[in-house]
Amino acid sequence: MYDTLIVGAGFAGSVLAERLANGLGERVLVVDRRPHIAGNAYDEYNDDGLLVHRYGPHIFHTNAERVWTYLSQFTAWRPYEHRVRASVDGQLVPIPINLDTINALYGTSLTAHEVKGFLESVAEPREQIRTSEDVVVSVVGEELYRKFFRGYTRKQWGLDPSELDASVTARVPTRTNRDDRYFSDTYQAMPLHGYTRMFEKMLAHPSIHVLLGADFRDIRETTPFKRLIYTGPVDEYFDFRYGKLPYRSLHFEHATHDRETFQSAPVVNYPNEQPYTRITEFKYLTGQEHPKTAVVTEYPRAEGDPYYPIPRPENAELYRRYAALAEAEERVHFVGRLATYKYYNMDQVTAQALAVYDRLEAESSGERAPAPRPTGTAKARLGAAPSTRAAEDLAPQTLKAPEALAPEPLSASSGDGDAREIDAP
Repeated sequence: MYDTLIVGAGFAGSVLAERLANGLGERVLVVDRRPHIAGNAYDEYNDDGLLVHRYGPHIFHTNAERVWTYLSQFTAWRPYEHRVRASVDGQLVPIPINLDTINALYGTSLTAHEVKGFLESVAEPREQIRTSEDVVVSVVGEELYRKFFRGYTRKQWGLDPSELDASVTARVPTRTNRDDRYFSDTYQAMPLHGYTRMFEKMLAHPSIHVLLGADFRDIRETTPFKRLIYTGPVDEYFDFRYGKLPYRSLHFEHATHDRETFQSAPVVNYPNEQPYTRITEFKYLTGQEHPKTAVVTEYPRAEGDPYYPIPRPENAELYRRYAALAEAEERVHFVGRLATYKYYNMDQVTAQALAVYDRLEAESSGERAPAPRPTGTAKARLGAAPSTRAAEDLAPQTLKAPEALAPEPLSASSGDGDAREIDAP
């Protein structure tokens, strides 16, 4: 008999497994249909001995001290500030757009004050901000929108920005100084020995059992447990009763090159005619020294593993129907990105899992848990992540869409509620 069965060995499932085992002394079974732990954050050494992220780059950053302190129990860190370039007009220029971007594109020598005036002069304010196109054009105007955002967004989502919710691009700042970091969080780093090693340490408890390559649906009736934590797709849990929730997927093409470096930046975005959206070179992220280098090229597509919840009103309404079903379940906690059809960064899903644990710990100190039931059905908890992201740096050098237009970002998502970062407009 297990106290808790957890579906998914990514961030949400692994954090809760560790906390329940170490914090409450529970016996926990973690089940994942993939042959490895760590969800989409899984990294591994390829045939040439280069550490690569199988499911695309994962860049850790947070403003949440609790999350940082918690994860630091399981890894040392390599300081790392993420930088991205975009291939535009035959040049590689900083993205998010900053002072150097404008000067390179237009052959100017503007100062921070002057570029602020330039951006204000090209901005095309819109009376109502409804779509991603509205967000960008209102801040940087039509020309920069077309150079950096329109093509990338069309490839990434299979939709024009005019068809997508404002939240997709509202999170991308525009800076008037030379700050070319993609993130401005207090803590920015990479696990020193990789994400997989961090997860191994997180799950290294004698009361945590991990079953890989197994489907939850195949064992739920034969494995007795008292509580279920589900981090997979909420529509799949209910056998797609109302139809599938729409996602965008990705195809990854990994390659090793017989030279020390492949490109001049960790990530290069391709927002225009290329069929792919970006290329990542892993040695920048890992700090590994090696005579060869490994890269991954990302091709968005409609079918495949679910990564990006598509932010459209009809999809939000479909999710609300599944959320109502989830609320009617007992002793089932829906946690993570796919379980709540919402994008969370790695730190946010960690914070969400810790918040769920806080509630379970409080419950355990009060009334006794109900008698065990093998299938773990009845009242569900939809995990709600506390805000772990401080406001973007809105000092005078930064221009951004109004805060009201910047809800939780929408990005890639894994099958077990973990998180990957994207720098897609």
